[in-house]
Amino acid sequence: MRHDSPFQHTHHEQHGHDSHQGKAGHAGHQGHGGTVSWAMAARATLHCLTGCAIGEVLGMVIGTALGWANLPTMILAIALAFFFGYALTLRGVLKAGVDFRTAFRVALAADTLSIAVMELIDNGVIAFWPGAMDAHLSDPMFWGVLAFALLAAFLITTPVNKWMIGRGKGHAVVHQYHH
Repeated sequence: MRHDSPFQHTHHEQHGHDSHQGKAGHAGHQGHGGTVSWAMAARATLHCLTGCAIGEVLGMVIGTALGWANLPTMILAIALAFFFGYALTLRGVLKAGVDFRTAFRVALAADTLSIAVMELIDNGVIAFWPGAMDAHLSDPMFWGVLAFALLAAFLITTPVNKWMIGRGKGHAVVHQYHH
């Protein structure tokens, strides 16, 4: 069996390499020949979207409250999107009893590409939508464009997550710690 991730190897060392062989339905092995459902990919994407949305909105609220220009506000929103995206995954992996260092590495491996794609799409929509960058939090246009941007990010990131999970990467790394 080939291990594509150092985290899968660590997991097998902790629990015995043979402990999961033969369990065709084990989520951590989805990338080793199993099929990945669109529902599984959508759940993984929704998980990332939750952290991204929290970070995006909080960043925009903080930037607006401080009277920042668009670029620093967007940078803060993106940084907070990554922070909250990682934090949600980290919380779940830590609940499984994994040490912080390993949990942090799992969160980075599981979410980095997903969050990056999501942020690229989400912020791209907002940046290129006429008037969206100048809309205030009290403006319905702000919330409408943000909702559309997050929906677009979800729709484009879901196939990325399906592809990654199918190769034993992304949220496939996280799933092995939930058992």
